[in-house]
Amino acid sequence: MSKDNRDPADVLSDSRAPDAVDAIQLAWQRERPGTPAGSIGVITRIWRAGKLLGDDRRRTLTRLGVDAATLDLLATLRRAGEPYRLTAGEIAGRALVSAGAISQRVARAEQAGLVRRDRSAVDRRLSYVTLTGHGHAVVERVVDGLLGHEEDLLAVLTDEQRQTLAELLRILLASLS
Repeated sequence: MSKDNRDPADVLSDSRAPDAVDAIQLAWQRERPGTPAGSIGVITRIWRAGKLLGDDRRRTLTRLGVDAATLDLLATLRRAGEPYRLTAGEIAGRALVSAGAISQRVARAEQAGLVRRDRSAVDRRLSYVTLTGHGHAVVERVVDGLLGHEEDLLAVLTDEQRQTLAELLRILLASLS
């Protein structure tokens, strides 16, 4: 079942009816006949889906008791594998944020007992950020809750549709990078 407990067949039937995005596209075609408006059907739907999914993710993370920045830090460390330890620079590179942002995230997570900072025994100038037992438990709980919820959001799509959508989005993202 989809998020609103409708049968996926009903959602598909509804999705084939003209929607607000179609109305926007048609209005531009009517008002400016020579203007290329075909992208509206794709870009506006991606933008709206992104906004709805972003809002939903914020609500879900709030319900799960963590903010997105903290989850990003914890998840980056967790995905690194044992011993769940990286330098701040490695975290910044993997999380695609600045070193300053990582420093703030690490400080907050350290205060909450989710990570600890350790100096390298080999090079005292180098320090590592390590996931604590508490941080590991939090990231496991939150990832299970978040990804389970997001699987429910995609339940309206068949496996084949999900694979096709993922591939099309991969192509689009690669062209934008």
